[in-house]
Amino acid sequence: MKFHKSNSLVIFWLVILPWLAFSQSPTLFDDTSTLVLSLKGDLRGLLNDRGNDPQYHSLILTYKDKDSILVSLPVKIKARGHFRKLKANCTYAPLLINFAQQNENTIFREQNKVKLVTPCRDEKYVIREYLVYKLYNLITPKSFDVRLVKFLLDDDQGKSKNNQPLYGMLIEEEEQMAHRNNSTLVEGKLLRPEQTKVEDFLNMAVFEYMIGNTDWSVQYLQNVKLIAPDSMTLSSTVPYDFDHAGIVGAPYAKPAEALLLNSTKERRYRGYCMKDIQQFDNVIAHFNSLKEKIYETYTSPDLLDEGYKKATIKFLDEFFKTINDPKKLKSEFEYPCQRGGTGNVVIKGLRKK
Repeated sequence: MKFHKSNSLVIFWLVILPWLAFSQSPTLFDDTSTLVLSLKGDLRGLLNDRGNDPQYHSLILTYKDKDSILVSLPVKIKARGHFRKLKANCTYAPLLINFAQQNENTIFREQNKVKLVTPCRDEKYVIREYLVYKLYNLITPKSFDVRLVKFLLDDDQGKSKNNQPLYGMLIEEEEQMAHRNNSTLVEGKLLRPEQTKVEDFLNMAVFEYMIGNTDWSVQYLQNVKLIAPDSMTLSSTVPYDFDHAGIVGAPYAKPAEALLLNSTKERRYRGYCMKDIQQFDNVIAHFNSLKEKIYETYTSPDLLDEGYKKATIKFLDEFFKTINDPKKLKSEFEYPCQRGGTGNVVIKGLRKK
């Protein structure tokens, strides 16, 4: 039987079109819209398992794809974290979602695991922390991608009292973030901040100063990950966990006592001593170039109340006024060089010694 050229073209498009549709379908962090999903199973067992060694619990994760088709995935979930895992501190523990089987045809196809940040005291603080992650995405691609979600806890035993969707946030897994930056995680190696890549460290340190966050350290890898393309290259610092930042305003957030600060609204630059203030020139110029986009992050979202928007704009005004005033810049960013100050206090956090 003769095979006509027209027939071969038909077969070609029958094969290639579905592949193109799949390759162009968004993955989890490609879409900026709020993802609506539900978690169904023994929620009571999961939510009460918040000890030192929480176990995985089998649940079903469901969401609607771009064609409004319901997708269901078997997952294993357990509590994670330190401060926010404790019942005394937070209503809900942060969760780690582990995909129990292949998920190639879903938005989660690039994930093996993903972190779900749940409301600690109030949903508004999750939204505020989500925006801080988005801010750092503006500063550098060496940052964690995030996706705002609204999730329902559907207890199949009928024992869960919560039947209202909650705002949360999905955070890119560490290995995926490193791979996206053509790097791997640097683990089991404690470094001083001076031993990391200067440009990336300054981006992080100035950013932490901008948002009023002092809950981090490179030496103890407290809320900081290290990545590098190879063993011969200086490591880059990638920050995470911003719930203790002044710009978030969580009621439980307090600076470490050793820093002698009254509140998280009081900024303290926590980089290492650099007596040549001109070393900050490039990073200051970078932040100034992004000023409009930084402000837009807090003037556009409908999820923020007007009072918080105004207070945050004022908080940012103070930062930009400082970095563009030579005297204030020198005073603030040379603070780690002062003897007897708290500029070199290392935050150990809850990391085991």
